[in-house]
Amino acid sequence: MPDLRYREQLDQQRLEDIRLMLRSLPRSCADFIRSLMNTTSMLTRLAYTIDLGTFFEFALKELPVFTASAATEVTDAEIATLKPRDIELYAEYLSLYYKQSGEDETTQRKLRNQTYGVMRKLSSLRSYFNYLFRTQRIPANTVSLVPLPKKHEKPILLLERDEMEKLLAAIATGTRLNARQAAFHRITQARDFAIVMLFLGTGIRVSECVGIDMEDIDFRVNALLVTRKGGNQVILYFPREVADALKAYLTKREAIDPLPGHEHALFLSLQRRRITQRAVELMVKKYAMLVVPLKRRMSPHKLRSTYATNLYQATEDIYLVAEALGHSDVNTTRRHYASMSDARMRQAASHTDLHYDTALQQAAAQPSVNGTEPAPALPIASAVPSATPPPEASAAPSQNAL
Repeated sequence: MPDLRYREQLDQQRLEDIRLMLRSLPRSCADFIRSLMNTTSMLTRLAYTIDLGTFFEFALKELPVFTASAATEVTDAEIATLKPRDIELYAEYLSLYYKQSGEDETTQRKLRNQTYGVMRKLSSLRSYFNYLFRTQRIPANTVSLVPLPKKHEKPILLLERDEMEKLLAAIATGTRLNARQAAFHRITQARDFAIVMLFLGTGIRVSECVGIDMEDIDFRVNALLVTRKGGNQVILYFPREVADALKAYLTKREAIDPLPGHEHALFLSLQRRRITQRAVELMVKKYAMLVVPLKRRMSPHKLRSTYATNLYQATEDIYLVAEALGHSDVNTTRRHYASMSDARMRQAASHTDLHYDTALQQAAAQPSVNGTEPAPALPIASAVPSATPPPEASAAPSQNAL
């Protein structure tokens, strides 16, 4: 077993990144991040730190209330003078801004945030201000006065069954790849096929997939040990098809001599290192563009959604799906997956009986108004009286009406 598992190595690197970034931020930012230690993951704290860095970079350039030349000199008193309009300016700034790329100050890259990105950064800022207010370092949480952007639910993107088959066939055969891609495919085919099969057969997250070690697989029970997003380790079971794909890849993997520090990694890159999340995302997108070119946002997470949808449709057990996906709150699962398919809605319509035929039979058996013949068996829509009487009726009223 490695001295540090992949997740522990990641958290160690993230901690170093957090400490480095906090050195260039106000002291209150470090106090805020430290207050989250027992309630959040290292990845969450890193995201908060990055978002705070973005805000203070904006504030020093755009807000005259900050007179300091560096963020480390910003005081709680200056932060307390911020107005809701300043936060609204920041929200507008987030939609398009420029950031220095590397050490060259003349080279800048353009950054954009969609609604979800703006919401996340404002939520981070709101939590920071709430901490300052709760600890009596500022008199009010100004950010809470600014509403978050309206959240628009995105349609769940997934693969249909025939698309799933085409994707697996494309990986297995390498057809439609260009010459350069085909050259790499001969080396990576078994690995790529095993990874995609793992996504479709277990609903594993991409971070969990790249973190699997050789020792984490047990083919006696077709199970593997994964470290979930929150750090908990769980055992996932996989079907025979996934086991076959993993065994085929392992025959190739055993012939590779990994670089030092990557000996235990299950999935390796061409550089003989543990494969990265980004590399897996690009790999999935490459094959998906061959078979579902209109689904441009296809990703490992969308394959996870495909697994969840198939499992829910097969079992109709939302609690089982939540447990398989590692969701701590079943409402998260219900919101994302229970409404994906309209099959059950169509089923509900097929079971709705309006007793249409019975109504027609009863209508046919009823005598007409003058009692001489039964009323015609008209469709129900035709039997609904019109708001305006026909011309004959209005022109010549019956004698009974007089």
